[in-house]
Formats: sequence, C-alpha cells, structure tokens
Amino acid sequence: MGRKSVAVLDIRSSEVAVFIGERGVNHTFVFKASRTEAYDGYENGAFYDTDKLAEAIVRAITGVEQICGERIRQLYIGVPGEFCEVVTRQQDIGFSKKRKITQRDLDALMTSGREELAGCTFMRATSMVYVTADNRRVVDPVGFSSTGLTGALSYFYCKNYFRTTMEKIFADMKISLKYLPTQYAMGSYLVPSETRDECALFLDAGFLSSTVSILLGNGVLVQETFWAGKGQIAVLLMEKFSLPYEAALALVGKANLFSKNEVGKTEFIYRGVAYEYSPEELAETVRVGLDSICERVSAFLEVNTDRELDYKPLYITGEGISEIRGAVEHVSKRLNRICEVLVPNLPYYNKPAMSSRIALADMAYDDNCNDSFLRRILNGFGG
Repeated sequence: MGRKSVAVLDIRSSEVAVFIGERGVNHTFVFKASRTEAYDGYENGAFYDTDKLAEAIVRAITGVEQICGERIRQLYIGVPGEFCEVVTRQQDIGFSKKRKITQRDLDALMTSGREELAGCTFMRATSMVYVTADNRRVVDPVGFSSTGLTGALSYFYCKNYFRTTMEKIFADMKISLKYLPTQYAMGSYLVPSETRDECALFLDAGFLSSTVSILLGNGVLVQETFWAGKGQIAVLLMEKFSLPYEAALALVGKANLFSKNEVGKTEFIYRGVAYEYSPEELAETVRVGLDSICERVSAFLEVNTDRELDYKPLYITGEGISEIRGAVEHVSKRLNRICEVLVPNLPYYNKPAMSSRIALADMAYDDNCNDSFLRRILNGFGG
C-alpha cells in the first residue's frame, strides 16, 4: 500500500466491508479496491457466529489484496456501538501564572482524565468543549491566555471481547490493527461542526443494531445502542405474510408509507417465486417496526431531558430505515421533531448505507497522517 492510502474494515450488523482508499482533491476519496461480505451479525454484545465472521473478513481482505496486487500491512477497524463504551469526564488544569495555552497543555489535560475501564481497552479521547479560567467557552483554546483550563472530555473504549475476536481472526495475517469508534466517526464527519457546538442528536439506524448519540463539540456526550432496524422489520413481514426471510427483506423496500387506502392484493416475484401481499398491510407492518425504533429513541430522550434537546432535529443515517419511502416522515411524526437524513457529500457514495465507510475512511486517513507526521519528527531527532 502507498503511504497516502489507508485500509479500513467496517463492521456493520449484517455485513463487513474492507476497502483501500486515499483522500483526493476537495476532501473527496478515491478508492482503489473494496469488497463487501454478508455475515450473521451480533446481538447483546456478542457475534452470532465468530467462525462465519472470520470467513467473511478473510474473503474481503483477500479480495481487496487481489484487486490491488499488494498486501495490507495496517488495518483500521471500525468498532460498532454495540462494542464501544463512551465515558465523559470534566478535567481541570491550573497554571502558576497567566500564559498562553499550548497543545501540550491539552494533551496533559486529556491524559489526566484517562482511566482504566473494566473489560475494555482505551481507543481515543476527544474534547467536547473547553472553558478558560475567565469563563470563555472555546472549542480550541490553543493560543488563548489563561491561568487555567477546564475540559469536558469524551473517552472511547473498545470492549475486550471485540478486540480479542479481531486479534484471533488476524493472528496469522501479520497485519497491524488500529481501532476507531464507528458512530463517533460518522457523527463528526456528517454533522457540521457549528451544529455540534450546541449539541446534536444523531441516529445511526442499522440493519439489526442502531445507535443514538448526543454529539457535543468534537466529542460524544452520551451514546446508546439498541437491537432494532431493517432486519427486525423484515421478521415482522415474514410472520405477517408467511414469507421466507430473504423475500420479506426484499419486500421491505417495496413499502410506501405515503400511499393511502391501497386495498386488494399485489404480487411480487423474488428469485422466481411469486408472492402476494396487501400494500396497506405492508405499510402498517413497517410502521409497527419503525415504532419500535421510535420507542427506543424516545426512552433515550426521556433519560436525557436535561440536555436542551427539545427543539433539536434528529439527524439520521445508516442502511436501516432511510431508504424506506415515508419512513423518515413517520419517525418525525412519532417523535414530534424534525428529522433530516445525512449522507456523505461525495458522488457515487451519497447514500445512507455508505456513511460509516466514508466516515471511517476520513478518520483513518487523518490518524494515519498524524502518525506519519509524528514518525517523521521522531526520526528527525534520531527516534
């Protein structure tokens, strides 16, 4: 792989994707190779079948390496919300006299709040907001003069179960692994910084697993993952119309929640087999599935009523519900708030299902550049 390229593994709740790319002009991305493989997913903090997960990842890795004609030596792995813990802390640092704040001061502040978390491994720390000793609220205090600094900080941890599972899969591949929090990458990439400065409500609606977060500044204030998405809606349709699961999943995409009073039966063909369904019953069953997602988001908001979110829109992305006609409008009505779908601002990749991949590529590229810069400094001083 070239120095400017990064390799990323995006693990969603129904498929894994491996891709190699680099940043192009105007903050775009150029992908040299990509490969997506389906697998069984996860629930309650564990994969259904780690052997099938391993097989999917190995196929994806092998396919990408064959396309590129080169080996992957370093891989950034996105850690889904199911396997990620977010801890927020307020840390203070004081100076003997008023002086300009430096990056070293910020690093010391971050380090002072870093603690071990049982069953987890530290990934990264970020800031939500800083406040100087004279009560100036700033996102980046470097260069400001003050006698002290307070930081509201977010610490991201990867659950050891996830990390050890990945290490076993890659044990014989001689690939260096680095971990990135997926939902944080998505939120910070998709939601504009000026919106996050005053809190933003963000929902990654996935296939089996969805995550709702409150973003603040460059960090995450609180995050919760729950088991609901497009896959569960398909199960409802499977039971309602006596369909095979794969046919029910295909039927989800035919739902139109905007339609009114569509009586009678409609036929659709899946893999050469004809099935009948009622469009009205289809729409109603999909609404029931969406309501389960709304209930979880509502419960999350009730717990976080002190976060000044009453008039904030809900930003939605992910493969779970955004492509169902009328789904976002239904969620908006149920939650009584504006909902807006976010997608990457890139040609060919401007779909909700691509959000995690582009966001992880963006974060991996920045991390890789920072690591390369640090190595150059160390090598320049004989490190």
